[in-house]
Amino acid sequence: MKAVHFGAGNIGRGFIGLLLHDAGYDVVFSDVNPELIDALQRADSYTVHEVGDGGNDLVVTGFSAVNSAEDEERLVAELATADVITTAVGPNVLRFIAPAIAKGLAARSDDLAPAAVMACENAIGATDTLRAHVEENAGADWRAIAQRAVFANTAVDRIVPTQAADAGIDVTVEAFHEWVVERTPFDDAEPTLPGAHFVDDLAPYIERKLFTVNTGHATTAYFGFLAGHEKIADAAADPRVHDKVRRVLEETSEYLVAVHGLKTDEQTAYREKILSRFTNEYLPDTVQRVGREPLRKLSRNERFIGPAAAIAERGDSPDALIDAIGAALQFHVADDAQSQEMAELLETLDAAEFTAQVTGLEPGHPLFDRICAEVAAVTRE
Repeated sequence: MKAVHFGAGNIGRGFIGLLLHDAGYDVVFSDVNPELIDALQRADSYTVHEVGDGGNDLVVTGFSAVNSAEDEERLVAELATADVITTAVGPNVLRFIAPAIAKGLAARSDDLAPAAVMACENAIGATDTLRAHVEENAGADWRAIAQRAVFANTAVDRIVPTQAADAGIDVTVEAFHEWVVERTPFDDAEPTLPGAHFVDDLAPYIERKLFTVNTGHATTAYFGFLAGHEKIADAAADPRVHDKVRRVLEETSEYLVAVHGLKTDEQTAYREKILSRFTNEYLPDTVQRVGREPLRKLSRNERFIGPAAAIAERGDSPDALIDAIGAALQFHVADDAQSQEMAELLETLDAAEFTAQVTGLEPGHPLFDRICAEVAAVTRE
């Protein structure tokens, strides 16, 4: 069995690539980073170091690597014969890999079973987004190409921090991981993935993860940044930060239970597990890394505005989430382009213009004026 995985970075190697290897696939990593691809091509193996309770050192072998920017012909050939195609490139990069996937599916023999295509991104409906980009690139050939692949959405969860400078291609990750895949598109013919959990309804798992793990992680970063912490673990251990994060996750938990019918005690246990994961001192993660790209994190369907808007639409007041949004607006670091762009937008746009442009909320939405007030308060400081 063969899998092509787009994104040979830390998440690609330390999470999805590892699980694909453990499932018995020969993994072909695709990336545009020439140094990383060269290192993978020279290596026979790399080690994934799991830290925390239950962690192990796991060796990955049987992989290869292709530079998608320089060797599209080989990439297309690999895609044409792949059993599984996965991604961990970031939601905004999906449109750039779609042309190669369209060409690979076009070159695929109809005698082969359809390839399982799964975008493993921190975004709702990421595979749907990828499918739309592939369809756009396929044009008139889409009807034939569509029969050669099964596109399934996923929810993924594993904390992969900034790596040590001398780590090479080895990766340090937390021991906990979760990969949930929607079963329905496969018509009871799911790919061989023992490390994944197939479910009939993915929506509760996607929102549970996004609005608990990602919301909580980013909240810890932004309040930790304002409190002067460098490491996420130190921020999470700060009682002042911890209390703010807990209040945010209590709001999102109440929403998740009400909308998706999750059991209160199970969601409470899940939330407590997440809060404890942030304090893992073996993960040398920083508030600067976790907080990066604040404009994306403040967009309409992301980890703050998404749940806050839904809560407001139900007639409730997401006070803790709004406080967290205010903290995100104050995240300004020199090496993050989006935080610098956000600072410029805060200086050049009025509160209503900023709110509409960045959050995607429309005037008249029950959350719009609250966010406007938060933006105005930040710009006055």
